[in-house]
Amino acid sequence: MTNVVVIGSQWGDEGKGKIVDWLSERADVIVRFQGGHNAGHTLVIDGVEYKLSLLPSGIVRPGKKSVIGNGVVIDPNALIAEMDKLIAQNVDISPENLLISYSASMILPVHQRVDQVREAIAAKAKIGTTGRGIGPAYEDKVARRGLRLADIVDPSAMAEKIHLLLAHHNLFLKGAGEAPMEAEPIIDSINRLRDRIIPFLGEAWAVLDDARRDGKRILYEGAQGVMLDIDHGTYPFVTSSNTVAGQAATGAGVGVTTIGYVLGITKAYTTRVGSGPFPTEDEGADGTLLGERGHEFGTVTGRKRRCGWFDAVMVRQAGKITGITGMALTKLDVLDGFDTIKICTGYKLDDQIIDRLPVATIDQERLEPVYEIMSGWEGTTRGARSWVDLPPQAVKYIKRLEELTGIPVASVSTSPERNDTILVHDPFEG
Repeated sequence: MTNVVVIGSQWGDEGKGKIVDWLSERADVIVRFQGGHNAGHTLVIDGVEYKLSLLPSGIVRPGKKSVIGNGVVIDPNALIAEMDKLIAQNVDISPENLLISYSASMILPVHQRVDQVREAIAAKAKIGTTGRGIGPAYEDKVARRGLRLADIVDPSAMAEKIHLLLAHHNLFLKGAGEAPMEAEPIIDSINRLRDRIIPFLGEAWAVLDDARRDGKRILYEGAQGVMLDIDHGTYPFVTSSNTVAGQAATGAGVGVTTIGYVLGITKAYTTRVGSGPFPTEDEGADGTLLGERGHEFGTVTGRKRRCGWFDAVMVRQAGKITGITGMALTKLDVLDGFDTIKICTGYKLDDQIIDRLPVATIDQERLEPVYEIMSGWEGTTRGARSWVDLPPQAVKYIKRLEELTGIPVASVSTSPERNDTILVHDPFEG
């Protein structure tokens, strides 16, 4: 038995919700370790749909312990709103099944305002953030001027820190021609919520250490994808945190040797939300069809996703960077009916063929994909639950992805339905 880290191996939106739900049913503790409410998972359990952004997926299952680690940035208003929405759906949320790290940093209204103003100023050069304040909150964390959830325990000390924080950010807002923000409304809004939040606060690292010592199964639930990692992604068109598996240790407060199996959720084609390089993007009929069949709209933002063919170079690189043990291939059924299917096996940069994603943005934008063309398949993969249910050409496609990425397939998802999955290897078994 081992612990499992779930991450996205592309640019996020790989369909982690279904896989995480299946794993969370079998885990004892489910942990969020990075990001904020800019990422979302949609779960469907017994016909009921749950949309989660901050809360770990285990929160909808009785008897599970959910933990939000120190690596997450939390908007108190968004947290309570999400909790209330789930409570209205008859989900039990209490300090017995939810723990939030004292050390998690807060997202305040000033962070959202700064985020939105920056994107407006950048215009065509904008990053494509969700405008929820995640980036500015992480900046303040690193600059050592941010507020942690532990600060709400002492209202007077919290108020002083908010005044100092606004003194910094109001300089930017004034320079951008925007009205400065006042401290009192922000302070009042947090104080209205503090009595609801404080009972959930604790030392997440200690709880996780106890769980590990007791032999409990721990699932670390990542958000976004490796290619949105602040260090290893397509910078600067990335998120504001580390999305690789190693962040599970840092963002939860556990030893890196306790992590275990790394499951890379990988879509059978490629999508991206927002700005940034996308070598295999298809802006023609095939890309449109992929988006329509795959219902490619963001869970949190509702934004239409850009669509294209599977990029084996990128996934192979992600696998090496983050140490992916096995791949959970999702949305295979979206490829049903295509006469031919493309797989990117390399990039052409000027007159050279390269086998990795270059670091420089200017080079990333000039990449031309080198495609291998495979025949599509007759019939359908939708609903398949074993290899014998798949068309032979679909099996050939999966095997080719394994060869090109160097990552063995642990499972194949053939529809949004939870049980429409071909299980090759159980990640909890190591």
